[in-house]
Amino acid sequence: MRTTEETEGFDGEASNTSMISGASSPYQPTTEPVHSMGGWRGLRWDVEYLKSYFGILKLVEVVLALIGFICIETIMMCSPCGGVYFFEFVSCSAFVVTGVLLIIFCLNLHIRVPHINWSLTDLVNTAVSAFFFLLSSLVLAFINHRTGAEIAAVVFGFLVTCVYGVNAFLAIRRWRLGSGCQGTTQSNEYIRARTASRGEMEARPELV
Repeated sequence: MRTTEETEGFDGEASNTSMISGASSPYQPTTEPVHSMGGWRGLRWDVEYLKSYFGILKLVEVVLALIGFICIETIMMCSPCGGVYFFEFVSCSAFVVTGVLLIIFCLNLHIRVPHINWSLTDLVNTAVSAFFFLLSSLVLAFINHRTGAEIAAVVFGFLVTCVYGVNAFLAIRRWRLGSGCQGTTQSNEYIRARTASRGEMEARPELV
């Protein structure tokens, strides 16, 4: 029968042995965080964005820009062709850029890239697209050959200009509200920091 001292000594030796074996073991526990699987597995289709005002407007913009581009592509002969080429470039560019932004917002890819101000990006895209669609539609309206394709392109050009204008107005308001909330948050943090430092000075009068 072992005494208490022998039992304690045996336990100490066993713990030391386990520590040594654990240190020499190649399978050491790690303190590094286990990162979740990224890539395309975490993507999900955001139906709520498509139901929102911005999602609906972007979807309409993509459809109208595509229709305008198809209309202008059906023109076989033109002279002069400056207005046709200009409208073709604007409609194609707006369709591609707005379509990419629609996919990014629908798949929540903008959350994975927080370094970009997506509200400002959306505002710039809608404002620039509205301006160039208006300009190209006016040019095509004055320089055309009265064909059905050109008239249809002009009509869809003015329609998509109106949609882009509404989207730009809403984007400006959202951007202003976001900037105001950010400024208010920074002001509140500054006031809290000043109050905390003042309280610390009052608690420690020897620092004055």
